[in-house]
Amino acid sequence: MILRTLAILLAGWTAMALVMALLWVLQKRTGRAGVVDVAWAGGIAALSILFAAVASGDPARRILVAALAAAWGLRLAWHLHTRLGRTGEDGRYAQMKRRWGDKADRYMLGFYQIQASWSVIFAMPMLVAAGNPAAFPQAYDIAGAAVWVIAVAGETIADRQLGAFRESPANKGRVCRDGLWGWSRHPNYFFEWVHWWAYVAIGLAAPWGWLTLLGPAVMLCFLLKVTGVPPTEAQALLSRGEAYREYQRTTSVFFLWPPRKESRA
Repeated sequence: MILRTLAILLAGWTAMALVMALLWVLQKRTGRAGVVDVAWAGGIAALSILFAAVASGDPARRILVAALAAAWGLRLAWHLHTRLGRTGEDGRYAQMKRRWGDKADRYMLGFYQIQASWSVIFAMPMLVAAGNPAAFPQAYDIAGAAVWVIAVAGETIADRQLGAFRESPANKGRVCRDGLWGWSRHPNYFFEWVHWWAYVAIGLAAPWGWLTLLGPAVMLCFLLKVTGVPPTEAQALLSRGEAYREYQRTTSVFFLWPPRKESRA
């Protein structure tokens, strides 16, 4: 069982490593390193379908897990793809390239390969959930699907609110506080994190079910400490200055929370 699981994960990693290597070549030609985000989301969707297909759990649950993960990943991949086409190179990656200087190409290749590894790790909860042998449906299957709906709906709403705000020329240089963005500086990240709890609900009772906790745990670390909030807010401070500092003083960084009164000190 363990050897079979390791073989499945190794096959997934090999496929993603090859995809990321090809996309690294592509980004050298286009200058748009943000394609790695599109591949990361789409790759998790593809891996989830593969993992669900070869898992040994109840067939109906395997279909549910594959459908949820694929719908989430493809929606996110399409959103990132359209944003990349509209805005060009992501400011985070432009800053990384400037910091790396002459070593940017080599470091970026390593970065892409790290993303290949992380895509497999993030798809692991789907493999575990799809391996749950209990008869389908259980109450936790329904709970997991409900968490998924709430999370994806919230993330979609946040993305659309921010997109609508940015489309207005009058908002250039301003900070979006519309809708969910008035309650969190990163509501899209928050609901992205909530989404991973769907697979915890579905898979926690499965053999090795505790591995499903890797999804929300690692994602929270990434969003708050690595690739999410820190570079996004650094870029926002460069482009919006004091307006964004005021936003930081009055609005929750991650969890949805009523905004504090503005401080003019």
